[in-house]
Amino acid sequence: MNTTTEYQVTGMSCGHCETAIRTEVSHIPGVNGIEVSAATGRLTVTAEQPVEDAAVIAAVDEAGYAAARS
Repeated sequence: MNTTTEYQVTGMSCGHCETAIRTEVSHIPGVNGIEVSAATGRLTVTAEQPVEDAAVIAAVDEAGYAAARS
């Protein structure tokens, strides 16, 4: 059963931002779906099992942005 978690991301403004975040979050084990929108600032992560918020936030930080679970 997949779990879905939503985050609010600050600092995104374009498709390149979305790609950078998608690339970093895709490295988290178990993640099998990523939806990210610069227009809304939303990041939705779907995984095979619950993913630690700290892992997602760290991945977004690595991409150069800030995230908080919403």
